Amino acid sequence: MDLQDTFTALSTPHGESALGIIRCSGPLCPFLVSEIFHNTSPTPRKVYVADYQSYEGQFLDNVVYTYFQDERSYTGDPMLEISCHGNPFILQLVLEDLVKRGCRHALPGEFTQTAFLNGRMDLSQAEAVIDLIKARTDLSFKAAAHQLQGSLSRRIQKLVDDLLQITAEIEAYIDFPEEDLPTDGEAAPISRLKNLVTEIDKLSETARTGIFLREGVKAIIIGAPNAGKSSLMNQLLGEARSIVSNTPGTTRDYIEASFFVEPYRIIIMDTAGLHNTVDEIEKAGISKTLEQIALSDLILFTIDASSYPPLLPDEVSSVLNRDNTILIHNKSDLQQHPSADKYLEGFHRVSTSALEGSGFDELTDAIKFVLGNPIVSEKGDVVAVSARHHTALLDAAHDLAVGIQLLENEEPAELAASHLRDAMGNLGKVIGQVDNERMLDKLFASFCIGK
Repeated sequence: MDLQDTFTALSTPHGESALGIIRCSGPLCPFLVSEIFHNTSPTPRKVYVADYQSYEGQFLDNVVYTYFQDERSYTGDPMLEISCHGNPFILQLVLEDLVKRGCRHALPGEFTQTAFLNGRMDLSQAEAVIDLIKARTDLSFKAAAHQLQGSLSRRIQKLVDDLLQITAEIEAYIDFPEEDLPTDGEAAPISRLKNLVTEIDKLSETARTGIFLREGVKAIIIGAPNAGKSSLMNQLLGEARSIVSNTPGTTRDYIEASFFVEPYRIIIMDTAGLHNTVDEIEKAGISKTLEQIALSDLILFTIDASSYPPLLPDEVSSVLNRDNTILIHNKSDLQQHPSADKYLEGFHRVSTSALEGSGFDELTDAIKFVLGNPIVSEKGDVVAVSARHHTALLDAAHDLAVGIQLLENEEPAELAASHLRDAMGNLGKVIGQVDNERMLDKLFASFCIGK
């Protein structure tokens, strides 16, 4: 028996708490129950209370433990969960003792990766585990929960099954050309393939929503110095996060925080004011601002509406458009400059007063308008695909389009069948029907240790 197959980790957050849970997974688990708790035949899934005695015989804690047999455990291997008092010192002593007894420290995401490799869940369900942990809004929770329950898996499997049936018919025609393929009606392969492309496109359309739900909406506040950007950010957050001063150029680096506009978490940055300067520190801050603008999903362009509108650098004006920018006329409590209304005509605009706290309900509505309604594929469940899923779906749709074109041009059926098989392979990537160890290692490395 290779004891190094058994790994362990703390599965609750670090720090003091009422309880702390340590997990072990691997073939050593039944022996750990016997050695530590003197229970030679534990009933699987039954909760036991016992003293934890270290390898040297020292009492460490009075704990609750549960043993899981391989076919009924999270990972698909024997597992042991030990619930200790949530003292970090005690938890560390227990972890060190388990290592002395033959366990090794788990890698990030190794429990879930093992569950995937053992067939306890497919890859899309494994990804949903971390999505569920990180969900911060109602819709992100629903999307993660439904994906964990197999909603996306079932949709993809149905596409694969349908495509497999069509491919089998085409390949049968290759072997028996005297049996003509149907060319008219819904039974025709071309018609059925086009229906599959439509279904894939519908799933692909949910990608923007999926990325926003998982990663949050990256928003940035930009504008000239002293336009009220920091005051605006503090109003949105409901706290004094940014330093506010009448002196221009107070913010020299970007400051990041987050707030919620259902169904999204908005990750917002306050940035250095955009202007010409000889100050090297301010130049560095402005350079960082330009970098962050290019990475942002939403731009809150703030102007002092009581002053003449600023002249924007070309690098900024080139990325502003009606789909990603809200023009904020701040300082609406002051006399408005006549040029403000004609500045960037056609852009969605909102008037605010950070000093008086007015206009922020309208700003929230504007943010919702620019981001648009979330697009989720809903057939009794909520599906919003990730960036990885989106890439695989686009590749599958492209393969199908090529196959359809070949069939329509009456090219050799073998060529079309080859592209249909490629499409099946790309669909399989969504749920993990692909042997790519490097991709899997990278994906699970983003998980927390203990999950």
